[in-house]
Amino acid sequence: MERNDLGNELRLILFCALIGAFAGVVFWLFLFAVEKGTWLVWDLLPKQITGSMWYAILACGLCGLAMGFLRQRFGDYPEGMEDVFARLKRTGTYPYQAMPIILVCALLPLIFGSSVGPEAGMVGVIVALCCWVGDNVRFATARGAYLSKIGASVSLSVMFHSPLFGFFEVEEGEDSGVVDLTRLDKVVAYCVSAGAGFASFSLLSQLFGSVMSGFPSFEVATGAWSDILLFVPYVICGVLFGILFEVSEHGFALLGKAVPPVACEVAAGVILGLVTGLLPAVRFSGEAQMDVLIEGGYLTYAPLAIIGVAFVKLLLTNLCIGMGLKGGHFFPLIFASVCLGMGISLVFFPGDLSHATLAAGIVAASTLATTMKKPLAVAMLLMLCFPARMLLWTVPAAALATWISKKFTLPLQAE
Repeated sequence: MERNDLGNELRLILFCALIGAFAGVVFWLFLFAVEKGTWLVWDLLPKQITGSMWYAILACGLCGLAMGFLRQRFGDYPEGMEDVFARLKRTGTYPYQAMPIILVCALLPLIFGSSVGPEAGMVGVIVALCCWVGDNVRFATARGAYLSKIGASVSLSVMFHSPLFGFFEVEEGEDSGVVDLTRLDKVVAYCVSAGAGFASFSLLSQLFGSVMSGFPSFEVATGAWSDILLFVPYVICGVLFGILFEVSEHGFALLGKAVPPVACEVAAGVILGLVTGLLPAVRFSGEAQMDVLIEGGYLTYAPLAIIGVAFVKLLLTNLCIGMGLKGGHFFPLIFASVCLGMGISLVFFPGDLSHATLAAGIVAASTLATTMKKPLAVAMLLMLCFPARMLLWTVPAAALATWISKKFTLPLQAE
């Protein structure tokens, strides 16, 4: 290898480390803004006001009104992760000129209790910032799209506390803009950037306090040989739940296109406020609610009620995304599928928390694999809330669910 080539590779790896650290800082600031905004909307006023269904309808309706006007004036932001990466691949850049609008549209639904996660908005923000760097820093000009993917990978990895999730979810395929890098070079660059991202995020958390950053983890997860008999039924439940997610996602997307802007978002906000006012367990992304579930707070519910929460959460998430209160679906879908698995398990095995955890992991892995079609990414993602030993169950469940969903389901055609 020539000295110039080695120097270029080292500079690129160093630049990737800076991009990773930058992504970690931006993600921490993003979550800090969400945390403080949520406190202002839902905690600053007395509980008898913020706990009222009428307050929820008013607050969420106003959020819908604001999102509707922003969509009508500036475009449909934030875009989903797949849409962001598709535009990046198609054009080689992302419209960072709309950065303030992307940021506001990413923050508002999260602050006002939309049943969505932060990943879609965060990826759009990071990719836009990295594209700006690519256009304004000479060294990065030829590699802007690749550096944007690095930044998005790091933000996903830090968000889900899984260094490998971002790699499996984003770093796929060939990068035409980095033909001078081998696969090994790309892996090293990703590892360096991910390490820098985790370090910068952790440093800010130590200095200024932690911000919400992922699900709590189940501690009890043991499996007996008898549980193998229930493996396939739980996988089928997860696949059917994933298909319901995809069908309802498609349906609400069509509904969102049919209803005019502003009216669509306001209707979504009013419905969100009404549903979450009656059932607070389905408000927000599901992170805090998962904590209650893991600590046993939902075990005071009847198992069928827990299953009901799962279906309401799934449908409400797709309503929010399809009708303009947009965000990501990973956090809500994890929470919903875990509720479904635990609820089904507790119907047949009341009080058996160890088996309920096992069922939750298998159903969650199957549901996510049905929608993502990436078994390894699913397994890495679920390490967010399940112990490592659950990989013995989640990896086969994700692989089987991916095979079933590809073999026996038809893709929905976009309208």
